Amino acid sequence: MENRFLSRGKRIDNGEWIQGYLYGIWERRYILWGMINDIPNMAEVDPETVCQCTAMPDKNGKLIFENDILSGHIDVGFPEDETRKRVVWHENGWCTNELRCDDYEELDDFDSENFEVIGNMIDNPELLEV
Repeated sequence: MENRFLSRGKRIDNGEWIQGYLYGIWERRYILWGMINDIPNMAEVDPETVCQCTAMPDKNGKLIFENDILSGHIDVGFPEDETRKRVVWHENGWCTNELRCDDYEELDDFDSENFEVIGNMIDNPELLEV
């Protein structure tokens, strides 16, 4: 699967996160992944949890998705100063922004090399609380 086309969502039947290709019928959303006997595996997901892949990895190689929460240390001289930000689509591309901040910064190689995914806004919104 090409990363930029991946989506993820929480299964309706068991609440488990799955990733694959997003498919929609009316108001229902499904994630399709893999094949068994030429039939795609698929599961219905909660539409409120569907997140698109940014196609960028974090510093550990884990793919970054919409609504992920990133953590990193911008100034190596002060390793105790942790920065946390969420990943969102803003205007023309993937961006990050910090809690209580109206500024958006483009998600770029700096984020990919210096930040790691520590959770997401759906399961762990408290990670952005101060």
